[in-house]
Amino acid sequence: MNNDIKEVLYNEDQLRDKVRQMGAKISKDYSGRDLILIGILKGSVIFMSDLVKQITIPCKMDFMAVSSYGNSSKTSGVVKILKDLDFEIEGKDVLIVEDIIDSGVTLKYLMKLLSARKPSSLEIICLLNKPDRRAVDIDVKYLGYDVPDYFLVGYGLDFAEKYRNLPYIGILKEEIYK
Repeated sequence: MNNDIKEVLYNEDQLRDKVRQMGAKISKDYSGRDLILIGILKGSVIFMSDLVKQITIPCKMDFMAVSSYGNSSKTSGVVKILKDLDFEIEGKDVLIVEDIIDSGVTLKYLMKLLSARKPSSLEIICLLNKPDRRAVDIDVKYLGYDVPDYFLVGYGLDFAEKYRNLPYIGILKEEIYK
């Protein structure tokens, strides 16, 4: 797998430090509140797992699986809910945990859907942001890194369900995905 990586963008130490900082900020900002973290499957699992270990206040976790990509690397614009929440979020402080934001189409739809369920607050934490690919405006409360428009894998990010288990975030060689 490592031979398929053109360059490591963020190594394990950089990711660990960034997640630690984000967890400390969330712990401070949500102290005394009823926080639910909603991980967006499958990409956010590793990030969310590391993040919750850095949050020092009580919180719940839930997951949603949504898709607008299918088997493509470009969004279809049609969002499908593949797995919905197990918890009610009305009156709760909700933080959507996302690994990467590309076009923003899926996340915009998800924000509208969850907002209708009347949470006390609804915010986004995202490890990686690709502003060059944005098709809709998205407000992100906690952001790890703005990244260039490369095909990124590792630390939960995949290509054809592979590379998620790399402990770093790397740029996939073009010949692998073209």
